[in-house]
Amino acid sequence: MKKLLALTALLPTPALAAGGPFFSLHNTNFVVLLAFILFIAVLFYFKVPGMLGGLLDKRAEGIQSELDEAKALREEAQTLLASYERKQKEVAEQADRIVAEAKREAEAAAVQAKEDLKVSIARRLQSAEDQIASAEAAAVREVRDRAVSVAIAAAAEVVAAKTTAADQNSLIDDAIAQVKDKLH
Repeated sequence: MKKLLALTALLPTPALAAGGPFFSLHNTNFVVLLAFILFIAVLFYFKVPGMLGGLLDKRAEGIQSELDEAKALREEAQTLLASYERKQKEVAEQADRIVAEAKREAEAAAVQAKEDLKVSIARRLQSAEDQIASAEAAAVREVRDRAVSVAIAAAAEVVAAKTTAADQNSLIDDAIAQVKDKLH
């Protein structure tokens, strides 16, 4: 290395190396060629190409391992995606079944509600008819009772006007005798 430094110190400056034959130290092109060959030799001496190759091989191995890992992750992601798509399809089918079942139940509930409403209306109509019949019977009884009361009053007036006090007393005695016979 010391010889190389001494050699470079002895080399002429660029202003002095501008001319002459090619294989002369005074020719700039020849000096640059020698420096380049010396640089390449130093690189090979210190095994720089091997180190660069080793670094490149390491980098290639790292990239390959990253690619393998990415491929494994991609396959895992595709598996998960397929699983989720399958689950999503199953959930969609289940949702469709639930909706269809809910529609059937709603229709059945509507039919049942209509039947219940018909039964309720029939019951209410029957109840109203019974109330009307009861009111009619009560009205008929009231009219009959009123007619009986009026007839009794009229009969009492007619009997009172046509019978004498002695006849009335004998009628009362006969009525008491009849009640006495019926009770004993």
